[in-house]
Amino acid sequence: MIRFVLVLAALVTLTLILLPFQLLAMAFDWRLQRTIPQLFHRALCRLIGVRIRQVGQRSADAPALILSNHVSWLDICVIGALGPVVFVSKSEVARWPVFGWLSRLQRTVFIDRKARHRTGAATQEIGDRLAGGDAVVLFAEGTSSDGVRILPFRSALIGAVHHALGQSTKHSAITVQPLSLAYVRFAGLPVGRALRERVAWYGDADLMPHLMGVLSAGAIDVTVSWGDAVAHDLSADRKEIARRAEAEVRRMTGAALRAAPPALPAPATEKLPLPWPQPA
Repeated sequence: MIRFVLVLAALVTLTLILLPFQLLAMAFDWRLQRTIPQLFHRALCRLIGVRIRQVGQRSADAPALILSNHVSWLDICVIGALGPVVFVSKSEVARWPVFGWLSRLQRTVFIDRKARHRTGAATQEIGDRLAGGDAVVLFAEGTSSDGVRILPFRSALIGAVHHALGQSTKHSAITVQPLSLAYVRFAGLPVGRALRERVAWYGDADLMPHLMGVLSAGAIDVTVSWGDAVAHDLSADRKEIARRAEAEVRRMTGAALRAAPPALPAPATEKLPLPWPQPA
């Protein structure tokens, strides 16, 4: 409990320090609005004790659509620490206390999955972000899982690739890159069946007890695997993109979970690259 209180206090202080800068950057559309969230997530990973091991390399091409599996709310911190990105989230998150507000500061795109007639509007917004040079992260399963199984990737929002190309006068292709997240150690112990629910947040699990458990853990090791980045033009089939990305993420996740847990890597903030270069 003491660790939880200390981490929470540090998180509040960090938020208050960065908040004015992010609000100004968003109000005046400064490029800084992309990098401040990355600094926030780097510091948050450091505070929690998240240690990131990367396999492969994130593509430097822009714009980019990143298709990832989804295990926990912690995924946001891990991916956000690796470079400036925009997330796609369900509309309910926008109404959550504190978390909805933080998501807006991250420039998250909210979608209403229960109202299919609104999918077009969400797709257009994602396409606009891509055309503007943002890297967009889509949790393509549509929900979180236990971190072992990879659920079928949904293809509807991948149609944003087509919209972005149709609206853009600067880009003839969008880079799509699969991303796998595999949590391999929790509090220094290999994540097996007994510890799986301590890391993964899915189903009907309550957020606050899970949040307290993660913040109190002390150390969490995660393997982030980057798949092959492929540029797609208007002829691309969104369903085929989804199938290939799903197979690649399933392969990378299985490989990471089968591998021996890494031996105490350095904290994430010490090995992460400099902020990702942004398009003019």
